Amino acid sequence: MTSVMGALFGALFGMLAVGAWVGIALIATSLVLLYTFRNLPVDRLLAQYTFNILTTPELVALPLFILMGEFLFRTRLSRSLFNGLSPWAALLPGRLLHVNVVGCTIFAAISGSSAATTQVVGRIALNELNARGYDKRIAIGSLAGAGTLGFLIPPSSVMIIYGVLADESVLRLFTAGVLPGLLLAACFMAWVMIHSTINPALLPARSAEERGMTFGQRLAALRELAPTLFLILCVLGSMYAGIATPSEAAAVGVLGAVLVSGLQGELNWPTLRAVGLGAAQTCGMIGLIVLGASILGNVAAVLGVPRQVAEIVTSWGLSPLMLIVALTLLYLVLGCFLDGFSMIVMTLPVVLPLVLAAGFDKLWFGIYLVIAVEMAQITPPVGFNLFVIQGLTGEPLSTIARVTLPYLLIMVAFVFLLVMAPGIVSLLPSVLLG
Repeated sequence: MTSVMGALFGALFGMLAVGAWVGIALIATSLVLLYTFRNLPVDRLLAQYTFNILTTPELVALPLFILMGEFLFRTRLSRSLFNGLSPWAALLPGRLLHVNVVGCTIFAAISGSSAATTQVVGRIALNELNARGYDKRIAIGSLAGAGTLGFLIPPSSVMIIYGVLADESVLRLFTAGVLPGLLLAACFMAWVMIHSTINPALLPARSAEERGMTFGQRLAALRELAPTLFLILCVLGSMYAGIATPSEAAAVGVLGAVLVSGLQGELNWPTLRAVGLGAAQTCGMIGLIVLGASILGNVAAVLGVPRQVAEIVTSWGLSPLMLIVALTLLYLVLGCFLDGFSMIVMTLPVVLPLVLAAGFDKLWFGIYLVIAVEMAQITPPVGFNLFVIQGLTGEPLSTIARVTLPYLLIMVAFVFLLVMAPGIVSLLPSVLLG
């Protein structure tokens, strides 16, 4: 068994070290293991695994949510979000900085992607905050942290991947992510309030516009949120009303995004071409990773790797809390080198049996894993949200990582809140779905 594990990790990390695509590295590692340790018809097994995983019904929602996100990226939703939220955010300590957090929370409910959430909200919000005199560091940090909510608040592409690989209901995962997502957003807002109150120089003086705005004007500004709320109703409303499955809700969301694009005058042939190419590239990348992970997971199971690792870790006598501490440290380290999708597919076949043996259920671990992926989004040197914000601002990656650190620590603390109060995850699924 030691030789099997050595060959697995040696082949996998060796190929990643030389720059191989993650999906190709996973498939190649599977072939190395099968040819070395089993005399099996590899060509037939690959064909069977490929067909089984890529025709999984739950996976149909993934390309549809990606397509919807591509449409929304090319609309004026970011401007509408800022105009609708800023009059109300101005009433809170920290003022317009909360547009980043609340805007990301709302957009997360229609995008399914952390990077898309960060980019759509940030491309207007950061320019506006900078023009109004807000400290650039706190503006960047709040956007980077809140942008990760795109994976936790449904619909979520990461949850779909986890649901397929772990054989867990995607709808239950979506429902379980709502309350933790809102609570984590509240934690981010609380930090913005505390930080800006302790350091008032980070905020500009109130403008005459903010001081003179009436309640009626604030109410009128809410009309700017109508397109976003319409899309949330299309996606989440259709699912929780029992009208549509997650895959069908994704199709409804695409239709809604097309309508919004058309009404905003953004629906033209150049846009359609860009949407098609962007969606195809993203789906191809994620599909290859999921396929490679499925093949490697099945091969590892055939060779007994998860069982052996579980026995080794069990022999250490770790308590459930210490197991989560160890896994959190592992994911923080992996997040420095791998993207979130790769982290899930590479570790799940080994880690999931350990977590189940420790008494945690698959639903809770799915939400934990999503938060771990969120951490990877803002962990240098390969945190994808950091690169998105660097593209928006031109700031050095080291500066962006430093101002984002408080939000990373908040997420680490939030993980252990979920350990102590697992009912935060299970409450809504048990109430709404039984």
